[in-house]
Amino acid sequence: MDDQLYREIILDHYKNPRGHGVIEDADAEADGMNPLCGDEVSIYVAFAEDGETIEDVKFSGRGCAISQAATSMLMELAVGKTADEVARMPRDELLEEIGVPLQNNPTRLKCALLGLTTLKVALHKAKGTPLPDGLAGFDELELK
Repeated sequence: MDDQLYREIILDHYKNPRGHGVIEDADAEADGMNPLCGDEVSIYVAFAEDGETIEDVKFSGRGCAISQAATSMLMELAVGKTADEVARMPRDELLEEIGVPLQNNPTRLKCALLGLTTLKVALHKAKGTPLPDGLAGFDELELK
């Protein structure tokens, strides 16, 4: 696909986010913020009866088109996967879904990965799954 089509997909997810909202009494939740640009995301997870499969996942937040669209795309990717599968999901899986090269733009890359990092923190807090690279050792912190 060409960049223009990917940009249209990103704009669609930004304007019509999938999985936007709050899950009251969520089984897992976390808040994330990108201090470089002020993007904010809160993630809420509900597990299926098996306690491991993500039955529903929602987000709320505000920020740039990349952070909000990438988190919307992530909501679609995460449903039906186990906590462990999502915790081990490589960032490249989400970046491929976004489709616009961001690797050479560290600020935009952080925007795109904010939702994924926050979801992984929520799963770590609820299920003890591995923390994302760069956050290992921060178990004692109260991650907002």
